[in-house]
Amino acid sequence: MIVLRSVLFNTAFYINLIVQMIVMTPAYFLLPRKKAYGIAKNWARSNHWLFDKIVGTTFEIEGLENIPTGGYIFAPKHQSFWDAYALLPWLDDPFYILKRELTWIPLFGWYLKKQRMVPVDRSARGKVMAAVMERTKAEMNSGRQLIIYPEGTRRPPGAPPEYKYGIARLYRDLQVPVVPVVMHPGLFWPRRKAMRYPGHFKVRILSPIAPGMDPDAFLAHLIDVMETASDRLLIETAAANPSLPLPPTAEQRLAELKAHAAA
Repeated sequence: MIVLRSVLFNTAFYINLIVQMIVMTPAYFLLPRKKAYGIAKNWARSNHWLFDKIVGTTFEIEGLENIPTGGYIFAPKHQSFWDAYALLPWLDDPFYILKRELTWIPLFGWYLKKQRMVPVDRSARGKVMAAVMERTKAEMNSGRQLIIYPEGTRRPPGAPPEYKYGIARLYRDLQVPVVPVVMHPGLFWPRRKAMRYPGHFKVRILSPIAPGMDPDAFLAHLIDVMETASDRLLIETAAANPSLPLPPTAEQRLAELKAHAAA
């Protein structure tokens, strides 16, 4: 049954993406930029409905009161394609720094350009990267929220952390709060796999880190705060979903945490 539901959900997910992108394109490009963002946010909501009704997976968000107003860096754990879009409805006007090749994709790339996402050539240096930072500052100064994944890429639940120094540079240069976010959607929507698992999980938005810290001290603090909260949430999620098949990384981390608590 889980296999069938996974196939049905994956099919419905991509049909939903294609149909909405085509049907809503005229409205999207005629509306003012920020109002047009509502179309992408409604697409995210429709995916949540599909995930619930087809697979039986639900979630809740804790800590919405920790989201500041205006510009800030939103720094979530990244485990799954789910968290690439799922929280858009709860953010006012978010943007990404993303690889420029995504903006070359027909239609999808046009959607990105309309929302003034900041493309970057990952092999670039010097003046190009300075221009990217200037674009990022301009968007932030207009009150937008930068979504950045501190580990850079998707990591399996429970895997050893691999935080990149880039978020410390952004924290130093942008001088805005950083909002850490922990969650384990990768237990239900694993990366690079077609299976989707039923259950319930939490997204936990932590207290913002104010600007002004030394970048090295900030990064150490961010890692400590996020990994402590992530471990706690992993224990809670596994306990709340006892029939959920856990990946080896999660099983190993839970065993380590259990041994540490017993010591």
